[in-house]
Amino acid sequence: MTGLELPLLTIVLLVVASFAAGLVDSIVGGGGLIQLPSLLIGLPADTPVPTIAGTNKLPSSLGTGVAVVTYLRRVRIPWGAVVPLVASSALGSALGAQLTHFLNRAAFTPLVLLAIVAVGWYTWRRPQLGLKHEVRHSGWRGCAWLSLIGLVVGLWDGFIGPGTGSFFLILIVAVMGFEFLTATALAKVANLTTNIAAIAVFGASGNILWGLGFAMGAANVVGGFLGASLALRHGNQFVRKVFLIVIVGLGLKLAWDAVAMVA
Repeated sequence: MTGLELPLLTIVLLVVASFAAGLVDSIVGGGGLIQLPSLLIGLPADTPVPTIAGTNKLPSSLGTGVAVVTYLRRVRIPWGAVVPLVASSALGSALGAQLTHFLNRAAFTPLVLLAIVAVGWYTWRRPQLGLKHEVRHSGWRGCAWLSLIGLVVGLWDGFIGPGTGSFFLILIVAVMGFEFLTATALAKVANLTTNIAAIAVFGASGNILWGLGFAMGAANVVGGFLGASLALRHGNQFVRKVFLIVIVGLGLKLAWDAVAMVA
């Protein structure tokens, strides 16, 4: 499925939604909470799920790429942390994608909702969390923890998806002791890797609406650049506040999904 005729208003609204997604995602992750639902609403009901997912990944990758470049110019990234995080994230994402064939996603919604509430409460109760760079693990222990973070969040990304960047961020901050800006930069690098891999798979199978994806991607790029610039300008406290807002949004979405499943 490579082409699709859509009303101009629908395309405009999807482009606007992609801008907002890029803005939020470049700061703390969670852009999928905006962009993916917008595609589900805007595209025809008979659009295949792989086409929706593939088209969603294209603008996300472009926006994330710009955010990564913006952060790399201003934030000193511990490159030794990138390899274990990225490698395990890719492995976890692949395993998570396989799990979709065997497990019922609906059964995990209450558990994930509980995790979201716990993460929000943990961050809110610790106002100094992520404001200072105090690395807790280094050497092989650091690699082991980063690999575990990548594996767990990668599993989530391949199995469920939304909130991946936010989970990367809070775990890197809480477990490793990195401050928010460094953790965000690391999370963006890991997320970009998994997105590119997904685009290769979806593109090879013809499940990307390239015209719509690139139009949304242009808006996502602008949003990603603006969001990263705002984060760098206003610092860790700003990122923390945006993170809490996104966590609340993710929790409300999951709660809504859980109620809809029961109903």
